[in-house]
Amino acid sequence: MLGAAPGVGKTFAMLEEGRRIAGSGRDVVIAIVETHGRAATSALIEGLELVPRLAVEHQGVALDELDLDAVLTRKPDLALVDELAHTNAPGSAHAKRWQDVEAILDAGIDVISTVNIQHIESLNDVVRQITGVTQRETIPDAVLRAADQVELVDLAPQALRDRLTEGVVYPAARVDAALSNYFRLGNLTALRELALLWLADEVDSALQKYRAEKGIAASWNARERVVVALTGGREGETLLRRGARIASRSSGGELFAVHVTRSDGLAESNPGILAAQRELVETLGGSYHQVVGEQVPRALVEFARSVDATQLVIGVSRRSRLAALLTGAGTSATVIREAGDIDVHIVSHAQAGSRTLPTVGGALSLRRRLMGFALAVAGLPLLTWLLSTIRSEESITSDVLAFQLFVVVVALVGGIWPAVVSALAAGILLDYFFVDPLYTITITEPLHLLALVIFVVVAVLVSIVVDQAARRSRVASRAAAESETLATIAGGVLSGQDALDALVARLCESFGMASVILRSRGAVLYAATDAALASDDDRESSFPIGDHASLALRGPELPASDRRILGAFLSQIAAALVQRELATEAESMRPVAEADRLRTALLAAVGHDLRRPLAAATAAITSLRSSEVTLSPADEAELLAAAEESLDALADLVTKLLDASRLQAGVLGVTLSEVALDETVMGALDELALAPGEVQLELGDVPAVTADPVLLQRAVVNLLANALRFSPPGTSPVVATSSFESRVQLRVIDSGPGIPAERREDVFVAFQRLGDTDNTTGVGLGLALSKGFVEAMGGTLEAEDSPGGGLTMVIELPVIEPVEIHP
Repeated sequence: MLGAAPGVGKTFAMLEEGRRIAGSGRDVVIAIVETHGRAATSALIEGLELVPRLAVEHQGVALDELDLDAVLTRKPDLALVDELAHTNAPGSAHAKRWQDVEAILDAGIDVISTVNIQHIESLNDVVRQITGVTQRETIPDAVLRAADQVELVDLAPQALRDRLTEGVVYPAARVDAALSNYFRLGNLTALRELALLWLADEVDSALQKYRAEKGIAASWNARERVVVALTGGREGETLLRRGARIASRSSGGELFAVHVTRSDGLAESNPGILAAQRELVETLGGSYHQVVGEQVPRALVEFARSVDATQLVIGVSRRSRLAALLTGAGTSATVIREAGDIDVHIVSHAQAGSRTLPTVGGALSLRRRLMGFALAVAGLPLLTWLLSTIRSEESITSDVLAFQLFVVVVALVGGIWPAVVSALAAGILLDYFFVDPLYTITITEPLHLLALVIFVVVAVLVSIVVDQAARRSRVASRAAAESETLATIAGGVLSGQDALDALVARLCESFGMASVILRSRGAVLYAATDAALASDDDRESSFPIGDHASLALRGPELPASDRRILGAFLSQIAAALVQRELATEAESMRPVAEADRLRTALLAAVGHDLRRPLAAATAAITSLRSSEVTLSPADEAELLAAAEESLDALADLVTKLLDASRLQAGVLGVTLSEVALDETVMGALDELALAPGEVQLELGDVPAVTADPVLLQRAVVNLLANALRFSPPGTSPVVATSSFESRVQLRVIDSGPGIPAERREDVFVAFQRLGDTDNTTGVGLGLALSKGFVEAMGGTLEAEDSPGGGLTMVIELPVIEPVEIHP
């Protein structure tokens, strides 16, 4: 029985299954079970034989463990063993309970056991990232995968939290800490997904194993898996939407998008279009993949088979009929031939039959071509002289091969044009110096003429091949450089660097500029310089960015091929500038808006909450000073008490208003030190003059925290006063502490009316009262100040529901960092 978390009902399900099997006539015993005090689970034990536990003493403590020898001696048909990942007490037969289970299985006894997903060894680090808790009790994956059957006991996360709140899973004292730590809704949802995915992978593995054992090579269409081939063209959106519609026709259909990159590094795809199509894939609920292959059709089909695809969607060829006739079968025909039992959909689109012509241009640099011409001019006369010194009637063949080799060398050095010129010149030199009649251009033998023509054609073809290879090499190198540049830009921004600074610096580095200056509204925002690259031939150029900014470059003139990357830089800089201006404007308006809100609230508070205690104190003092009325000593004492109470309330209100203004202005003084929470709580109780029975204390053994002791106590006082105000008669607030990794929580729990989820953030806004109708309980600053105090100390203050109703205020603070002392 596999569960996502404690409390989902694994033990209950195991016992139910044991009772069902026992009812069918098989011999079933309970080897060990942990009921955790749950009545419903304990009730299922009745009627099943329970093997007595083995008492093991460890460090003076008696521990009950599974009695392996007793189970083996009893030798039932089926043993129920709870908590498979349990660590046995020292002195037991095995260190782990799963090892006891293996021994029981070896004895021919079937076993039903329970385990949670967090105890699987391979998922240990994933669970730690989700929950923040390191699981020390784990089982090897192989143990669980060796089970004949794995059944998932599933329960919705909120339903599990409801069970926890009702006290079904843990005792009431542990509920609050569990709900706020391990059993958070996000944690439970992630653990449930992890359990479902693990089980789905296990089912797939079992299916693959079965097919392998039975020699089944064909795909089993348990669900539709649709692969869409993307070329990087604009037709990709049409193909993706068609593929998504095909996948949605069946329950659980999956969508895969794949782009095949040729292994030679060349590609006609547009990176921007592919990026947009990747976003579309994710929007449609699919996944994007990129593979490399020598042959695009074969790589596409291999990928489809690797994901057990049932459908393959490709676009109709963009090649013209003439191109298909000249070059033979295209990608579509090859895919159909190789796909086998995978259905292939060829989708027409607007780009079918249209393809831009490649640009023609030299692949080798001017320097390489000049070197080729120089080699031809210097080498041909030298080679002719050398061959003429050893010329004979039988040497014509070797002479032709020598000239052919020389032309190949020229092609390798200088490319097509130097090689063509060399081939023509070599043909003339061969005819003039080595073909009869000598020293004339005349050729008497037709075979000699044919040999010369073939010689020139071969030389030209070799030159073309070399030129194309050089072209591909340069294109691939440039594509790699462009990809690295764009990736560095994105990586610099995403890793938290200042976007504009990263862009300007990278632009200067990428294009080898001596300086790059970004100006906005006449002011220099960012500048990057490299004095080592400066020269007298540098040119200055300026590019506008939006309406108020410009980018000035000083360095070599950019070729047309670099303008596209420059355009990407300019677009990124423009977007970063807009974002910067919006952020600056929003930041500048925030203090104004906050000050205006605070001023309005302050005036409203002065209008009522300051007037009320002032009026009460004034009335009391006026009555005391009046000579027209004779007051008894009891009346005088009552008036003095009323004046004192009003003045105390006024002083408290003024203190809170001053604190609120300091928080708003950012000048609140915070002195952090090591603070013990139990001392803070006791100080808050003394400040509120609370009797021992008025507040329930559940202070755990938690480490000291980093906090300002004065501000922390004032925050706790505010929270306690609020809890006392809303607690029903006959109930007391609870103050509890707990620790979780490097954080400590202090919880103030009441059983009052609580706060609706949509209003919880409002209670932390200054001058807000729940409902805004009660004007007798202050100006609504207590919770706002408490939140401000806690956050100023690096902590958090959040509101949660209390189990059974009410409100829980949770202060979370960092644990004091230990100081390492090195000898």
